[in-house]
Amino acid sequence: MGIRKGTLAVALLLIIAAACQRPVLPPQSTGRPRAVVTLFPLYDFARAVAGDHAEVKMLLSPGMEPHGYEPSPSDVAGIASANLFIYTGAAMEPWVERILKSAPNPRRLTVDTSKGIVLTGDGDDGHHHEHGWDPHIWLDFENARKMVISIADAFAQADTPNTKLYKDNAAAYNKQLEELDAEFQKGLAQCATRELIHGGHYAFGYLARRYRLEYHAAYGFSPEAETSPNTMMALTKRVKASGARAVFYEELVLPKTAQAIAGEAGVPLLQLNAGHNVTREQLAGGVNFIGLMRENLENLRTGLGCE
Repeated sequence: MGIRKGTLAVALLLIIAAACQRPVLPPQSTGRPRAVVTLFPLYDFARAVAGDHAEVKMLLSPGMEPHGYEPSPSDVAGIASANLFIYTGAAMEPWVERILKSAPNPRRLTVDTSKGIVLTGDGDDGHHHEHGWDPHIWLDFENARKMVISIADAFAQADTPNTKLYKDNAAAYNKQLEELDAEFQKGLAQCATRELIHGGHYAFGYLARRYRLEYHAAYGFSPEAETSPNTMMALTKRVKASGARAVFYEELVLPKTAQAIAGEAGVPLLQLNAGHNVTREQLAGGVNFIGLMRENLENLRTGLGCE
């Protein structure tokens, strides 16, 4: 009996050791789906679609600027164990392919929300941009609606019994986006100038194109890029010539360039929020994507002199 007990103990230890070496995969049939998303717009869209039926985590810490972001080991572990991983696309998150290879999970659904969306980039506005494609697709609210549908489809696939709930929530949220689009169309219809002068990186091309604004940014798609004195002089002249009533700056980045242009042109600064991320205070206060965009509309109306 002593030998048989010893043999059984050894066998159990071998089974436990083998189990510890296997990758831990998330449960699929019990509990709420767990979604990991990259940027704040996706976080807000996913929360609206899922309600209380899924757990949604944003990779970016509050206040973090996303363009230079690289996932930490804990971020990679979160992606590895998620039921759903939702990102904007390769233009915004070029690290995704590498991370997914290092964090395999055959049960995870990976959602590229740029699928089915026509990206704009080099040549579309007569300027060269260093990364080729403009990744800020959510700032065209028609694109945002497509992203919401992609997210709802993924939740429905991960949690089939709640398919109708996810689809209904997506439809309700997209109705809000349609109303927001109508507010922008009406609010920006009659303005003293249609020239949007931005002392930051090229983030608002989609928004400007949708509402027929002429958009000029101090530098390309990355906030870490440098602008030139000639570009700043040209933008200052454009402010004066166009009758623009403000120079716009962006969230989470020190507005040194915007301040210099506005100071030289003699106009105030106004914020235009691309929604990449929010501060800890905003997140705690319940800020949402649609609210941020409505604030943008008010500032645009002021800065462009809209009736």
